[in-house]
Parts: sequence; structure tokens; C-alpha cells
Amino acid sequence: MYAPQKLTAENLRAFGRIIEFPNKGTQDRGKNLFRVILKEKEPFGWRIAYLLVRDKRISRLEQHLHTFESFEPVKGKSLIYLAKSKDPGLIKCFYLDRPIVLNKGIWHGVVTLDRESEIKISENASVRSIYWRLGFWL
Repeated sequence: MYAPQKLTAENLRAFGRIIEFPNKGTQDRGKNLFRVILKEKEPFGWRIAYLLVRDKRISRLEQHLHTFESFEPVKGKSLIYLAKSKDPGLIKCFYLDRPIVLNKGIWHGVVTLDRESEIKISENASVRSIYWRLGFWL
């Protein structure tokens, strides 16, 4: 009667969709990949994205002044670097082993500890990124 079914794209199609990176196997294996999975325009103004993290080191952080941003680990082990201001001495590093929401204006960057990691992201639909080139590698 109410026997559980495996979640597949086909089984779920009438109700919604699985959050995953589209066509992952056909993509370049050497770079981080980011794809918007769902975008809601006005009046709500948000989007869901999926990030394949392949970088083991980074030399820049990014910031979004006008949006909160969630980082929700799906697969693999990752680190997230965070800073409130452009002071290299204040950069903090955390294991990204739980879903988090960053405040507006927080500098951030993610690396994987595995071959690759997968992270679901939710944020404002009209995100604008500012980049801080560190001049060194994290």
C-alpha cells in the first residue's frame, strides 16, 4: 500500500526533482563546477545550486554583500575558509561536515579533502560576487 520506493529522477518527476549535479560524468574532471539547479524569480528571488569541489588549494576567497548563502555538504569531505574582513590573519578554517548558512558579506572559499566533494548551495537569485586574491595558497 505505502511501500517505500527508491528515489530516482523518474519516480520523483511528478513531485519535484533530485538535487544533484546534472550530467556529472560528462564534465571536465579537473575543475570545480557550479550549476544553478533551480532559480525562482520575483517575487521570491532565490536559487538552489550544486557545487562539485575539486580544488585542493585556493588562492582567493569570494564575498556576496547582499545575500545569505547556505553550504550543505552532500558527499565527500570539505574544508571551508571564512573571514569577516580582508585580513589574512583573521581567516578561519572549518570542516564542512554540517549544513551552514553564511551571513551577508562573509569571505569564503571551499576545498575538498577527497577527490571531489559535492555541496548544495541556496542563495539570492541575483548574487554578485566580489573576489579577494590572497597572493598565497590556502
